Amino acid sequence: MAFSGPFFSRFFSRLTLRRFCEGKGGNVATIFAFTLPVVVGGAGLGVETSYWYYSSLKLQAIADAAAYAGALEKIQGSDTAAITAAATTSAASNGLGGGTIVVNTPPTSGPNTANKAVEVILDQNLDRMFTSIFTQTKVPEHARAVALITDASKACVLALNPSASSAALFSGSTSVKLNGCSVMSDSIASDSIKVQGSAGLQTDCLITAGGVSLSNPVTTVCKSPMTQALPASDPFSNVPAPAATNPCKNVNGNKTSQTLQPGTYCSGMSLNGIVTLSPGVYVVQGNMKINANAVVVGAGVTIFMSGSNTVSMNGNATVTLSAPTSGTYSGVLFYGDRTGTAAQSTFNGTADSLLTGAIYFPRQQVNYLGNFSGVNGCTQVVADTIQWSGNSTINQDCSSLGMKDIPAAQAVAVVE
Repeated sequence: MAFSGPFFSRFFSRLTLRRFCEGKGGNVATIFAFTLPVVVGGAGLGVETSYWYYSSLKLQAIADAAAYAGALEKIQGSDTAAITAAATTSAASNGLGGGTIVVNTPPTSGPNTANKAVEVILDQNLDRMFTSIFTQTKVPEHARAVALITDASKACVLALNPSASSAALFSGSTSVKLNGCSVMSDSIASDSIKVQGSAGLQTDCLITAGGVSLSNPVTTVCKSPMTQALPASDPFSNVPAPAATNPCKNVNGNKTSQTLQPGTYCSGMSLNGIVTLSPGVYVVQGNMKINANAVVVGAGVTIFMSGSNTVSMNGNATVTLSAPTSGTYSGVLFYGDRTGTAAQSTFNGTADSLLTGAIYFPRQQVNYLGNFSGVNGCTQVVADTIQWSGNSTINQDCSSLGMKDIPAAQAVAVVE
């Protein structure tokens, strides 16, 4: 059988087409070539979005840590600038590079605007990688955190010294009842709060940055003393020291009865007989001594002890003084200079005495010997160290008398 030329042409054309269509190697290569850009693009986009997500988590962690650091600084009584610096340092050390940080205390939004809290807001822009072929706009990221400070208790006796042994000491046969408030010591010493002898103490709790030493049981509301707690801040750190005024005033020691006016007493104050202090601020540039059998009265009074000058109240004196109930020195009865050096002030007097307000000596030891407190038991003692051997009943709810609460056993938690 003879085959013509056209027959062979059609036969070989069909054979070639069939082999091409059945060639698996060629199909795979073609499909791979078409889909490779899609696969690579999808992988690149997945990696980039994962990077964005990781960066957002990291930024939030940085914000949380910064807010926490700022809150710890706030507990120390620091001002806004120091709180901002603490939060900023934390953010930088944790990897905030070219981003921005805003620190607010209290927060400017959210449910904690009226609370003791620190808000940190972070913003940063990320460079694009694969997606830069579509746009050069940077990827913005934002994080916000709020650290809330809560008070487990309130103190009416606070020792500020950070390391002293027996910073808050109750001794002798004293009997002290602190109703609705605690004893707080910032000292890290193992006997930061010490009760010795036959001293009796009843309080909400013993709270200390260190430990306690108890020679006999203490009656507390809490189950046991709170040790290794965060130190309390100085509650009066933002109260300014009053300035001295001219001319100098003097006490007439020969009078059996006199009324004194606010001002600067350049030679100190030695009080005898019946003395009335008119309302206002007294700047005492010398020691203040209230002698035996003196009767000293005054309402709306703040007495500022300049430098390292001290107060000495005789046990036979009757002293009835109360702090202002409003204004800059609201609730502050005695105010020891923060620039002074170590010294001791002693508060004694008859059982009829009343010291209503805060006795504040951040650089001195206060010896509280008197068998008295304030109106309705409203007396607070805040000092470098405190030695208590008087019989007293102290109450906490004194806001009506211009006194503010003293936070103790504070805790910090990131809540937003």
